[in-house]
Amino acid sequence: MAQDGTDDPAAVREFFTQRADTWDARFPDDGPAFAAAVAGLGLPRDGAVLDAGCGTGRALPALRDAVGPSGIVLGADLTPAMLTAAARMGRDRAGQLLLADVSRLPLRDACLDAVFAAGLISHLADRRAGLRELARVVRPGGSLALFHPIGRAALAARQGRTPTPDDVRAEPNLRPLLAEAGWRLDSYADEEERFLALAVRSGRLP
Repeated sequence: MAQDGTDDPAAVREFFTQRADTWDARFPDDGPAFAAAVAGLGLPRDGAVLDAGCGTGRALPALRDAVGPSGIVLGADLTPAMLTAAARMGRDRAGQLLLADVSRLPLRDACLDAVFAAGLISHLADRRAGLRELARVVRPGGSLALFHPIGRAALAARQGRTPTPDDVRAEPNLRPLLAEAGWRLDSYADEEERFLALAVRSGRLP
């Protein structure tokens, strides 16, 4: 099972910089899927949550609605152009935007109740290290949602390929990878219209 992604941070930043201004226009119908995935996190009212690799901030309004006006919502992304697009659309009113590599977050240990991550895992240069960093900033018993608004097969078809056995999001690969990083996979759905893996932060980091 491959542990590392295909993209280093510089390549990820370049890829998304070129697409930031048109990103939402390419996927105009994803809003309800994001909202449903956020609901699956079961966030506490007044809780603290991070959207890791937030991009243009499509999940931030739903995260704000979930934790309420007194909760803490953070959106971290590696690409300045994506954060600029998020602010231009007013999503910085739903959460604080951070320019940060999610593999090295400027956050203290166990400060969050949950992390939401849409499309993130395939862009982590070191997946185990990235997932472990997300575990570091979440309290024991907190949650992680790995999400994509379409399933693996549909995404592969969109890209002109077929899913492969070494796909990191395949359950036999994802479950042990999460465990090695301090997470327990709690539920797994890979459907035509969504991918959603929910995990719980273990009591101790490995």
